[in-house]
Amino acid sequence: MKHYLMAAIAAVMLPVAAQAQMKVNVTVDTEITDGQIIPKEIYGQFAEHLGSCIYGGLWVGPESEIPNIDGYRTDVLEALKTLKVPVMRWPGGCFADEYHWTDGIGPREDRPRMVNSNWGGTVEDNSFGTHEFLNLCEMIGCEPYISGNVGSGTVSELAKWVEYMTAVDGPMAKLRAQNGRKEPWKVKYLGVGNESWGCGGNMLPEYYSHLYRQYQTYCRDFDGNKLYKIGSGATDYDYNWTEVLMKNIGSLMHGVSLHYYTVKGWEGSKGSATEFTDKEYYNTLGKAVEVEPVIVKHIAIMDQYDPQNKVDLLLDEWGTWFDVEPGTNPGHLMQQNTMRDAMVAALSLNIFHKYTERLKMANIAQIANVLQSMVLTQGDKMVLTPTYHTFRMYNVHQDATYLPVSCDSKKFTDSNNRQCPYVDATASRNAEGKVHITLTNTSLKEDAEVTIDLSAAALNGKAAITGEILTSADIHDCNTFDKPQTVKPAAFDGFKVKNGKLIVKLPAKSIVALAL
Repeated sequence: MKHYLMAAIAAVMLPVAAQAQMKVNVTVDTEITDGQIIPKEIYGQFAEHLGSCIYGGLWVGPESEIPNIDGYRTDVLEALKTLKVPVMRWPGGCFADEYHWTDGIGPREDRPRMVNSNWGGTVEDNSFGTHEFLNLCEMIGCEPYISGNVGSGTVSELAKWVEYMTAVDGPMAKLRAQNGRKEPWKVKYLGVGNESWGCGGNMLPEYYSHLYRQYQTYCRDFDGNKLYKIGSGATDYDYNWTEVLMKNIGSLMHGVSLHYYTVKGWEGSKGSATEFTDKEYYNTLGKAVEVEPVIVKHIAIMDQYDPQNKVDLLLDEWGTWFDVEPGTNPGHLMQQNTMRDAMVAALSLNIFHKYTERLKMANIAQIANVLQSMVLTQGDKMVLTPTYHTFRMYNVHQDATYLPVSCDSKKFTDSNNRQCPYVDATASRNAEGKVHITLTNTSLKEDAEVTIDLSAAALNGKAAITGEILTSADIHDCNTFDKPQTVKPAAFDGFKVKNGKLIVKLPAKSIVALAL
């Protein structure tokens, strides 16, 4: 007995062995010269009249004591400019099909109020309307994406809205001028309804197809403004909806939408945004990467009816969806944002880059204070979320040439039998010839040694490479108003050049961006 006890004590006193490292090989095809361009619109945003996304998030009004420029929060404006937001979708979402645009024009004090019945029964004062949204897009340099009301609106109402925004002359242009804007705006993207299978009218795809054909007919191109018309597409795995729209609408739409969230179930608890087990963490990533076969199947249907690739696929709502923060209005979808969300963003963007021959836009939900947001605001305070930092690190891929990547990382299998790589990568080359590689290590415990073969590209030594890392001590870490810098990017130099290859020490639960 004594010998066994001494052996046990000796085992406890032995030094802990160094943590094993995954060995991962990545190959980047840098020789490609005519590859697919990653549209900047893949990095699109979504702003709905929901909770404090608009009011308090983007807009405080010109009379507010919170620093603002013509009513727009100064801190949020600067953050969005840094993010290089390419396109923003508005006013919904479910709100779009109950929104009547004439309520949101004219003197703000005269605008009628309404109850936002979709989102918490909040009273909406319509102080943020067409002028406020389109002027915001001009200020940050992004394309507006208007979601039109098909569910409770009329053909004439949507047609006149298009005329109001884009016509140089005529009755709607005169009304716009009376409201302070003589020159028309440029409005490219027009969504004809939203989630018409659900909150947008509970329609069958055949019925919606006929409505779409009617509505789009009267949405005209005025004075050089060319509308890009988008059909209200499927949710997740509803492949029949896509097939019916492609068969019945076809070339009368420029794009068809798709919505995909990581929500584990619409009924009951969706899980906490900040308190989750390792199992729940990996399940969320498993659901996130399942978007790839979903995209592939919808594209296959589109290919069948549109082999010339004339109709685009737009993933105009995506992201994480968890339970609301304790003590907040359940209808306002206020959600914290941890390193787990950053991982979901990185893995999703890596997938989107692969399919841009057909996938031309993606709009994460939502831009402020709602679901997987870029910023959180409270009074005069603002914090940048881990997802914001991921989008900012990744925006180097906007409008760059996609470089095919192979990665031999081992994978984990979540409790729903979905597989996800521990280490993932994507790469692109910009117009100046600079190569950007972003790497993600989703493992909670295991670091990785990643050897990157850049095919025939010459490496000019470590000095020609710069790096940045986003990580944190705990996957549950988030940025709060008391501690806004808990998760933030830092300079990264954990790499070396050896035998013409780039070797990267990739820590667990980290995202690394390299520029060559």
